[in-house]
Amino acid sequence: MQSPWKILTVAPLFLLLSLQSSASPANDDQSRPSLSNAHTCVGCVLVVSVIEQLAQVHNSTVQASMERLCSYLPEKLFLKTTCYLVIDKFGSDIIKLLSADMNADVVCHTLEFCKQNTGQPLCHLYPLPKETWKFTLQKARQIVKKSLILKYSRSGSDICSLPVLAKICQKIKLAIEQSVPFKDVDSDKYSVFPTLRGYHWRGRDCNDSDESVYPGRRPNNWDVHQDSNCNGIWGVDPKDGVPYEKKFCEGSQPRGIILLGDSAGAHFHISPEWITASQMSLNSFINLPTALTNELDWPQLSGATGFLDSTVGIKEKSIYLRLWKRNHCNHRDYQNISRNGASSRNLKKFIESLSRNKMLDYPTIVIYAMIGNDVCSGKSDPVPAMTTPEKLYSNIMQTLKHLNSHLPNGSHVILYGLPDGTFLWDNLHNRYHPLGQLNKDVTYAQLYSFLNCLQVSPCHGWMSSNKTLRTLTSERAEQLSNTLKKIAASEKFTNFNLFYMDFAFHEIIQEWQKRGGQPWQLIEPVDGFHPNERNSILLKGILMTSQTLDNQEWTQLTSWIKGNLTCDSRTREWLCCCWRIISGKRCSSSGPKSWERRIRSTPRLNRCLETKAGTEPLRSTHPWGAQGGRGLGKLIPQTLWGLPRHRPKGLFFSSIFAKCLSLNEEHIWTTVQCCVLLGSVTLPLFLK
Repeated sequence: MQSPWKILTVAPLFLLLSLQSSASPANDDQSRPSLSNAHTCVGCVLVVSVIEQLAQVHNSTVQASMERLCSYLPEKLFLKTTCYLVIDKFGSDIIKLLSADMNADVVCHTLEFCKQNTGQPLCHLYPLPKETWKFTLQKARQIVKKSLILKYSRSGSDICSLPVLAKICQKIKLAIEQSVPFKDVDSDKYSVFPTLRGYHWRGRDCNDSDESVYPGRRPNNWDVHQDSNCNGIWGVDPKDGVPYEKKFCEGSQPRGIILLGDSAGAHFHISPEWITASQMSLNSFINLPTALTNELDWPQLSGATGFLDSTVGIKEKSIYLRLWKRNHCNHRDYQNISRNGASSRNLKKFIESLSRNKMLDYPTIVIYAMIGNDVCSGKSDPVPAMTTPEKLYSNIMQTLKHLNSHLPNGSHVILYGLPDGTFLWDNLHNRYHPLGQLNKDVTYAQLYSFLNCLQVSPCHGWMSSNKTLRTLTSERAEQLSNTLKKIAASEKFTNFNLFYMDFAFHEIIQEWQKRGGQPWQLIEPVDGFHPNERNSILLKGILMTSQTLDNQEWTQLTSWIKGNLTCDSRTREWLCCCWRIISGKRCSSSGPKSWERRIRSTPRLNRCLETKAGTEPLRSTHPWGAQGGRGLGKLIPQTLWGLPRHRPKGLFFSSIFAKCLSLNEEHIWTTVQCCVLLGSVTLPLFLK
């Protein structure tokens, strides 16, 4: 098979923001105006703006700024060559218009990349000219009256109809529409190629010529002869003849992570450096080819399946990396089945790309996170297009039935609620967009208005100056979240447990502000809509999934802790401290500081703090040895000491908590027993 880099030949910069991969909601209404023309308009305005600002920043001519822009682009995908081709076709007219002090809106309307249809409002990003729009446009058209390009564009064709670009556009669109890896020799839905739905999206295949070898499957004969599940563990230990897979992974309950999401889950991202003239350099577009072949998504950095380190200095890891850190047998077992514009309505079109064999593969955690497009659209009246609670119930049940027929027994499915998007307007509308920072002439309110006018807004309901519309959108989002919550509470399935989690956006903001950040920094700066990498990684509610889904007992414990635990006594305070430790918090989060000193003086609790609970090795004996302890420790029943024995790592604390729940927590000795087992501390320390 040819390399995808050769097949994906040319991609002009105009296509960067004009193709249908721009993360707008899927167009289910065929009666809507051409989205291709609208995206072309957006792309034209952005590119012409960059050209104009490059000339301003470097005090150069428009011709020089266009050449500078092309010089920044990489050779891959023939981006640099295509940029020069675009300059050759449109450069002379752009130079004439910008030299006549026409802004990007006027340029793109003059060249007819932007059009005002009869009866439609005028769509513009920048403030209108001082002279009337009609007069300004007529003046601009006189300047390029003899342009052959203008005559061609007046035929009603968009940029992808240009003969030199038609075939290129077609190939790129076909590649984007693929929901399984472009390069997959054995058709097992896993690839050795990173982009085009390759291993940036799902675990890397370790044998692309054998369909029985792929991440997430149960080992074939304990992988004595080959690595059948691609976790890097295979062969036999020559010392004892035990297969390494059996020695390291048996009983550890490996499980994968699968995300069913939209552009937020896929981590849609347009780098601000691509449109900010003052920041642009030779290094700005290094990742552009990767972004184009990943549909402008960055799943390798997403909060659910990301496997690369954060680029913004956030220490929190993705759910996949947490699962991997906890159990290396989970290596490469991740799938990001997300699509730009995905919703409960169109998930059925690509859910078949999910790869899981209920008989051959390990159980998995599936996160359903369609957090926007059921209430978001770019339509001029978005309310009728919103998914109703009744329709959502039908869509979700269809999805869950599909999962139940494909997932191995023992899996978990989490339904993730929708956020309150009024945050967007409240925190961004009066801030300057990257395109407006140089001349202080474009705010997010102007960007939102421009996109809404063209009907290509990611979410007209929330990205609107209409407060009533924003409120209606949030109310519908809350209704849909309640529907998901009811489904999780009432429906049962044979192959997985079903959970619901709220979109804890207020908690995310609070956490970010504790770190000295501002709320608006959690949103993608270019589109002003999607959660950025900081937001994705700070999703505490989701990230805790890897610690809270080992079994049903842990869920029962969480409910009990919230409902019953109060630190109003010495015994309860100690139990609270233990709870904070395994929740990953410092021992001194509340209560006397002496508690922290005493706890930290115990080696086993130091170990607990370091490993953040549940990740430490198996304990074959109780903390005080096999003979029953010393001092008051001898009073602890041997049945309780035997609890930790032969427990897979990750289940240690949940098993202890489950046992504690069956005891009478009001009795001091049973509480002490739980404390000792939970924290692995000595009773004499507690009684000091």
